[in-house]
Amino acid sequence: MKIIKGKEIRYDGDDDRKQRKTNNMKKKIYVFLFDGFSDWEIAYFTPEINRSERFELIYFSVDGKPVSSMGGLAIQPVTSLHTIDPAAVDLLVLPGGTAWEKRAITELDSLSRSVHQAGKPIAAICAATTYLGQLGLLDDLRHTSNDLNYLKEIAPQYRGDAHYQKAMAITDKQVITANGIGTIEFAREIFKTIELHTDDNIEKWFQLFKNGVWAQ
Repeated sequence: MKIIKGKEIRYDGDDDRKQRKTNNMKKKIYVFLFDGFSDWEIAYFTPEINRSERFELIYFSVDGKPVSSMGGLAIQPVTSLHTIDPAAVDLLVLPGGTAWEKRAITELDSLSRSVHQAGKPIAAICAATTYLGQLGLLDDLRHTSNDLNYLKEIAPQYRGDAHYQKAMAITDKQVITANGIGTIEFAREIFKTIELHTDDNIEKWFQLFKNGVWAQ
């Protein structure tokens, strides 16, 4: 852009540069996808976040190749694991799926630990909570899962019994965990953590989708 005698001259590409600058300023939320992931567990929070201009949803898989959800939805991720700079992650989301129970996913260890050690939030639901248990990330904070015995069986390394909560979803020390049937509660915890809306508006959203209560 150039100023000539008080007039603004806009060159081709100015809008593109402005858009790139805006994108760089957005907080980045990385959502991990894999074959058999529980598609409904990300269905409540992703549309709300995608509507916001303050956040960018980035879907990734281990190799960047297409994946198929548990419901048979074919998805092309935006990027692959090896392209991700942990310092650029503002929130890491891990949906459930039986692959976690089979301990078939190990490639995320470094990224997950780096994000956690940097004090950035991690959100895991259903079977993905067992993965955090395997990494030892649940040992010293309040958390939940599908069931305590389930968590201990799938993640024998887990030592967080004393901090387990019988709750649909909970956040502690930047770690969000949720029961597999707590998808709406999971979304609410994510919204609160990233401050997507005011607490009052988040509660209105929750009451609408959980209980069918419309509040003005």
